[in-house]
Amino acid sequence: MAKQLDYQTLRAVFARFHEAEPEPKGELEHVNAYTLVVAVALSAQATDAGVNKATRELFKVADTPEKMLALGEEGLIEHIKTIGLFRQKAKNVIKLSRILVEEHGGEVPNSRAALVALPGVGRKTANVVLNMWWRHPAQAVDTHIFRVGNRTGIAPGKDVEAVERAIEDHVPADYQLHAHHWLILHGRYICVARKPKCAACHIYEYCRYEDKTA
Repeated sequence: MAKQLDYQTLRAVFARFHEAEPEPKGELEHVNAYTLVVAVALSAQATDAGVNKATRELFKVADTPEKMLALGEEGLIEHIKTIGLFRQKAKNVIKLSRILVEEHGGEVPNSRAALVALPGVGRKTANVVLNMWWRHPAQAVDTHIFRVGNRTGIAPGKDVEAVERAIEDHVPADYQLHAHHWLILHGRYICVARKPKCAACHIYEYCRYEDKTA
């Protein structure tokens, strides 16, 4: 675990991220808050590309909780059976759709507590929805962010919640909204797990990763 970068260094790091990509976007395809919840719930232990391939047709016929309930669990399975753990995920999507209809008038709530109460929706999923749809500066820490945060010193922590707190506590406020997207994309395409592409890294000079290569 690298030592936490100081405030001025973090400003420089995120200025570089902003310069490279001023408006980073999540890669999960969705058309509204509900389809975003479903897509993120389906993405657990699966790739965004794999989820997008399955949901493109699904969301044409079920883009609201009411339509998803009408489609039913078996109908949903037909659309998502290429995704890992599809049976349990289908059960969760149907359950959360029913709760949204019965308790929230078919609308997706914009509170973390209400979101994590939905089946199959954990803190990370809730934070993605709060950030991408409601534009809250919530930090959804996945394996990419956990790795990048600890390698570089941007947000070191022993677990995902510690990394989340490190981002919230140390990343400059004006970069908080997009912080998790920059870090996910950096981890997905540059600071990869086995052979990080240090030569292509635009924050190389600030990184505290002991094994980085020129």
